[in-house]
Amino acid sequence: MKKKMLQFVDLNQETPVKRSTVKRKKDFNEIYNEFVTEKAKEQSSRCSQCGVPFCQIHCPLSNNIPDWLKLTAEGRLKEAYEISQSTNNMPEVCGRICPQDRLCEGNCVIEQSGHGTVTIGSVEKYINDTAWEKGWVKPIKVKKELKQSIGIIGAGPAGMACAEELRKSGYQVTIYDRYDRPGGLLIYGIPNFKLEKFVVERRTKLLKDSGIKFVQNFEVGKNDTLYGLKKKHDAVLIATGVYKAREIDIEGHSLKNIFPAMDFLTASNRKGLGDKVQLFDDGTLNAEGKDVVVIGGGDTAMDCVRTSIRQKAKSVKCLYRRDRENMPGSAREVGNAIEEGVEFVWLTSPKRFIGNSKVEEVEVLKMKLGDPDSSGRRRPEIQSGSEYKIKADLVIKSLGFDPENLPKLFNAEELVISKWGTIKIDLKTMQTNLDGVFAAGDIVRGASLVVWAIRDGRDAAVQIEKYLQSKENKSVKAA
Repeated sequence: MKKKMLQFVDLNQETPVKRSTVKRKKDFNEIYNEFVTEKAKEQSSRCSQCGVPFCQIHCPLSNNIPDWLKLTAEGRLKEAYEISQSTNNMPEVCGRICPQDRLCEGNCVIEQSGHGTVTIGSVEKYINDTAWEKGWVKPIKVKKELKQSIGIIGAGPAGMACAEELRKSGYQVTIYDRYDRPGGLLIYGIPNFKLEKFVVERRTKLLKDSGIKFVQNFEVGKNDTLYGLKKKHDAVLIATGVYKAREIDIEGHSLKNIFPAMDFLTASNRKGLGDKVQLFDDGTLNAEGKDVVVIGGGDTAMDCVRTSIRQKAKSVKCLYRRDRENMPGSAREVGNAIEEGVEFVWLTSPKRFIGNSKVEEVEVLKMKLGDPDSSGRRRPEIQSGSEYKIKADLVIKSLGFDPENLPKLFNAEELVISKWGTIKIDLKTMQTNLDGVFAAGDIVRGASLVVWAIRDGRDAAVQIEKYLQSKENKSVKAA
C-alpha cells in the first residue's frame, strides 16, 4: 500500500488543467480538461487512507471515497466505478457540480494538515466518464417484474434517483414532468460550462432503456390531479423542486429588463440546446453589449454572471451584501468568475431601481458587517448616507427560491405544508399526510444541493418499497 498510496508528502496537489480564460469566455464548454490516466492515478495516490475518512462523513451520499481513490491509484478503474455508482445515481454529475470545496475536499484530512486536499471531484468525474466511454454503464436488468407502480412528479435529480432505485427492485415507474425535457435544474438551470447537457441526456436515456417511462409536458392540476395520479399508481412521490423566485420589493422593481435568474439561465440553456427562444433572439434575455448587474451571492448568481460574460456583456457586476468570506456559494466558482472578468461589489445592497420604462441604474447602499445571525454569518448593516448609483441595462435577481403553492396547484387542498410552503412529511417514512403519497428533495428541505436531492430520492425509494411491501402483505393476508 505504501507504494500505491500515502503519496501526499511527496506529490503536490494538482487539478485538471483549466482552459485559458481567453478561450473559455468564448464558448459554453466545460472549463476543465480531463485528467489523463497517469495523473488520475497519481492524484488518487495522495489519499492518506485515514481511519476516519471525513471526506465520506461530509458527503451527503456517504460515498466510499477512500475505496475508489485506492482502486484508481492501482489502475483498477472498473472496480472504482462500481463502488462509485453503488452509492450515487449520478456520479458523473456530482463530480462536475458538487461544491467539493465545502463538502468532501473541504474536510479532507490531509487538507487540514496543510498538504492540500485530494482532488476528489476531478477523480470522480474521470472514473465515471471513463466508465461511460468504455461501455461499463449498462441499463438496469430487472430480475423479476412487479405489478405495483409508482408515479413520480418531477424529473429532476430526486425524482430520477428514486425512479432508478425502485426500478432495480422491479417496480413499474412513470415520471411526470412539466417541461419538455427531463432533468429539471440539471438541464435548464445549470450552464454548460459546469455541466454539458449530453451528460444529463445520456443518463436520462439510460433510465428510459431501463424501462422507466417519462411523460413530459405534464402539469399536475391541469393534465390530471394529484388524486388522479394516486388512483393510477400504488404510490406517488412528489419531487418537484422549488422554482419560485424570491422577489426584491424595492422602488422600481416592476421596471422592464429586471428578471429572475431562472428566466435568464433557462433562455440561455434552451438556446444552447437548439431551441427557438424569442426573448433571447430579440435581445431581451441576451446580455450581449449590456451593463449587467446580478444581485445575489449563491451558486445560481455565479452561473448568471459567468453566462453573461460568455454572452459578451459590456460589463458584469455582482452585488452582494456581505463580503467574499461570507458568501454562500462555492469559493471555487467565485474564483472562476473573477478570472473571467466579473466585478464583485462586496458589502453592497440595492436600494432602488431607476429608469423610465426600462431599468437604467441601480441605486445601492454600502453595508458593514455586524454580529453573527442565526446562520453564523455576520449580519449586514446599512451605512447611512452611503448611496451611489451603478449603470444597468439588465438586472438579474438571484435571491433564492421558494416553493410554489402545491396544494392549490395540484388541486389537493388537503396536502399539508409547512410554514415555509415546503411539503410536510413524516421524517421516518417520508410520507405526507396523504396515504401513499411521499415527497423528497428541495420541495421538502428547501432549495439545496443536487447531491442532497439524490440522497433524498434514494431514501424515498427505500420508504416507498417498505410501504408497497406492507401493502402487498396485507393484501395477501386478506385473500
